[in-house]
Amino acid sequence: MAYIEIPNGKLFYEIDDYSDPWTTPQTVLLIHGFTESTPAWRAWVPHLARHYRVIRFDQQGFGQSSAVPHVDAFSTQSFVEDAAKIITELGGGSAHVMGAKSGGLVAIELARLKPELVRSITLASVPLAPPQPSDWLQHMETHGVKSWARETMPPRLGTRMPKEGFEWWVNLMGATRIETARAYMRWVSNIDVGQTLDQVKCPALVLTAETPRRGYSRSDVDIYREKLPQAEIVALPVDGYHVGATDPDECARIALAFLAKHPGG
Repeated sequence: MAYIEIPNGKLFYEIDDYSDPWTTPQTVLLIHGFTESTPAWRAWVPHLARHYRVIRFDQQGFGQSSAVPHVDAFSTQSFVEDAAKIITELGGGSAHVMGAKSGGLVAIELARLKPELVRSITLASVPLAPPQPSDWLQHMETHGVKSWARETMPPRLGTRMPKEGFEWWVNLMGATRIETARAYMRWVSNIDVGQTLDQVKCPALVLTAETPRRGYSRSDVDIYREKLPQAEIVALPVDGYHVGATDPDECARIALAFLAKHPGG
């Protein structure tokens, strides 16, 4: 197992690189969303790693990374600094950054605050308005995180996900510690990247679902078009709002085509 040290612990990471051995591939950094961890990107990796050096990591408190020390442990600055350290120490100093759901909020802020590290950003089902999930936390406190994952999974994955896939995602997300959920919700409910999105200048790809369900609204698309005019916006014909989970192969294919057009950022 591989870890990188951070001020309050350590982050677990994985590197996949199946590019031609005589080349020097650029780096792709993958940032997972709430109650997820590195396996959430599993189906993306074979596509990306044939051409890029792919780094996945568990954000603090998730997966195999260190537990959060207290409920106020998370901040935008801490998430950005963690991702920046990964890029600086493991990624050769710059990376194409891809974020899913709230992991995309970190990608946006990383591109805004440390533009020299970010060649491009890809945002998969990233909502811009600050979520207010107090009912989620109440359910977790009463019934457990796994129960919450099962209860909220149908709109996330839509109707095409097989039963076995549904259970896999329930088990992955349901393994998150309640202490992590408390700290993360405290942070995510107060971040509003839509206000500063126009400060992101790198190439951007926005992947969303055509469904109007929770997680991505028409107003979000309008804000992206207004404040991130350089972005490519692709809506997939799916009825689950987490396109990175429902259609990973198609998302990775679209992302690869985007990166090929923007190799230098």
